[in-house]
Amino acid sequence: MRPPRRPVAVRRRLLLAVATAMLAALLVVTVSFNVLLRRSLDGDATSLARARAVAALATLDVTTGQVAVTETPDNAVPDAQAWVFAGQREIETPPAAAAAAAAAARQMAAGARDAVSDPPATGVRLVAVPIATGARRIGTVVAQISLAPYTRSARIALVASTLLAVVAFLGALLAARWILRRALTPVTSMTRQAADWSARDLDRRFALGAPYDELSELAATLDRLLDRIAASVRREQRFSAEISHELRTPLARIVAEADLALRRDRDPDEYRDALTAMRRNADEMGRIVEALVAAARHEAATQTTACKVSAVLDTMLEPRRTQLPASAPQIVFTPVAPDIAAGIDRDLLERILAPILDNAARHARTRVDVHVDATAGIVDVTIADDGPGVGADEAERIFEPGVRGATARDGTGAGLGLALARRLARSAGGDVTVDPGPRGLFHVLLPAA
Repeated sequence: MRPPRRPVAVRRRLLLAVATAMLAALLVVTVSFNVLLRRSLDGDATSLARARAVAALATLDVTTGQVAVTETPDNAVPDAQAWVFAGQREIETPPAAAAAAAAAARQMAAGARDAVSDPPATGVRLVAVPIATGARRIGTVVAQISLAPYTRSARIALVASTLLAVVAFLGALLAARWILRRALTPVTSMTRQAADWSARDLDRRFALGAPYDELSELAATLDRLLDRIAASVRREQRFSAEISHELRTPLARIVAEADLALRRDRDPDEYRDALTAMRRNADEMGRIVEALVAAARHEAATQTTACKVSAVLDTMLEPRRTQLPASAPQIVFTPVAPDIAAGIDRDLLERILAPILDNAARHARTRVDVHVDATAGIVDVTIADDGPGVGADEAERIFEPGVRGATARDGTGAGLGLALARRLARSAGGDVTVDPGPRGLFHVLLPAA
């Protein structure tokens, strides 16, 4: 089994890659420069030696078919670095000529060597130029030039270029390190911020501003991702709170019916009534769950269906009319047109209207009026009661989770019903509003189908 690889920071890997690329480039440049310089110096040495041989050749007299050295005003200057051979006989020798160089010159004059030669252990270069009359070769001029200056120049260039490459490498490495540190600072900062955040920091963001490069674009993308995650978590939290609020009442009814049924023996009809009541409340719980799921689908922009508002209200108001005591406020429903349809699911519409109807029945003194109308593609369900109404200072606060109106006559309710109704309506593209005043007047605004 292969051992796990040790983690390497991205900055270090990038710096290593940059260093490797720079080292390879500088190595190629340095080697190429020195190779080209050596070739250039080699060519210059050969050209200078050949020029000396030609200059020495110009001092010779071959008019009689024999090689003769003539005197010039600057005697010995042109031939000071050259041998002159008549055939294979040496007639002119440079002063202080090394034995090895002289031997090589004789070999070149005899045609045994190439026109250019570097005798070993001499440090000179020899270039041979033939002496001819017509097409007949009658002698040879062999010029020499010391290679020491060229070797010294090549050595100095090698050392200087190597030092320059080392300095350039270190400077580029430091610059690359500084650039990478500056470029990756946002990533380091983002990593530290994310490490400090907890699961409850839903509103924390990197907030690097408008994107101006790839890293800031990454930060903006992560911020948008965090927005979606935060919205999902909040929806989950609201879903939990709403399920707890909405299921509390039918669950309490089921428990109460079960307790009453178990308190004493009853006849079969009473047991049947109790089971029927429990089944009805269980069905209501199922509809609540389906409505909340439908709300979640609306928030996720899933496709919805349409329903007739009057039919939904008739279904909702019928049990309220028949099961409430005679002293309860009267609920009066007056639709303008029975065919008015809203573009949302039926169960979702029930969950929007149910908290508002319950709120109106709880605060009304004698009467609750329900009215349905549609204008300009908006369905307006008006629910009015003759209770104490809603103050202007709390017209928005009563829609906040956990907030109950100051005019509530009892302490019942968790303050989530109206908040749930508004959120469900807004998830479907509608809204729930209240008109402040001496009587309760709620408007459920929904998109028309």
